Amino acid sequence: MSVTLADVARAVGMSASTVSRALSGTEKVNDATREKIRRVAHEMGYEPNQVARSLTSGRSDLIGLIVPDIANPFFPPIIKAVQSRASAKGKTVLISDVDEHPADEIQRARVMRKRVDGLIVVSPRTPVESLPELAALQPIVFVNRKVDGAASVIIEASEGIQEAVEHLASLGHKRICYLNGPRRSWSNSQRQAAMRAACAELDLELVEFGPFEPQIQAGVRAADLVHSRDITAVIAYDDMIAMGLMARLTERGMRVGPDISVIGIDDSPMSGMAYPTLTSIHVPGTRAGATAVDLVLDLVDHPDDAPKPVVQLETRLIIRGSTAPAPAP
Repeated sequence: MSVTLADVARAVGMSASTVSRALSGTEKVNDATREKIRRVAHEMGYEPNQVARSLTSGRSDLIGLIVPDIANPFFPPIIKAVQSRASAKGKTVLISDVDEHPADEIQRARVMRKRVDGLIVVSPRTPVESLPELAALQPIVFVNRKVDGAASVIIEASEGIQEAVEHLASLGHKRICYLNGPRRSWSNSQRQAAMRAACAELDLELVEFGPFEPQIQAGVRAADLVHSRDITAVIAYDDMIAMGLMARLTERGMRVGPDISVIGIDDSPMSGMAYPTLTSIHVPGTRAGATAVDLVLDLVDHPDDAPKPVVQLETRLIIRGSTAPAPAP
């Protein structure tokens, strides 16, 4: 026989309504009572009836998460952080991968919003003119894109890119290449602007190629363009492009590090396993995911509060083996 709410109430000597409020996280129960009830419920093996709770509260205890491409190494740390934080809050996450199809984002969001209490949309590819339609599906939080009138977790690229360009300048590099990401990417526009500003400040020549999709094969294609120019250092839109670049340059007889320095962005797990290990700009995906959950749940509890918060997280450079002093002329 499964343990019921009434069983837990009898065990702790309290009313079923008090037990229900404690297990649902309401502030109407003091901390000591709440912890006692939760401990006893756990020891008895009590599992809440989510359907009944939903009918009573009008909430599903579900959070919707939409990402552009679940296979891209940038997104798994965010996904894991969202799931971990949501689980700690007693929520379940529904994930939708739009496979880099911007036209699918709004439709997926509409469908999910009917089933979930709130939405988290990571790096949305929806065009600027259509963002208000997406932002209207409140409560909603955007990660890695600033959207007017909506809560956002912004990953600020400028500090990490400034550190990367300064690092290359200190190694004697004078001509740096930036490999652009997708044209529709808000992150790329921010990174491109930061690259131009940093190179101008340090009086370095900047060469740009792209746009490129965030794929290893795109880096392979970019390598031939880089090889054809007198470039000693490259900063790529992400680690996947950077690793494709490194592989192809090696095939063409160039030594990554001694002959050409390469920097990626994301600091994905693969960056430490590449050969040579990839210098990369660390993006705080885990913090971004956890912060997004806190924001969306706060919006669920306080839907009429304004203005919508914007949280900014900073990036930093992680130096590894793929950068070295510029080769002698």
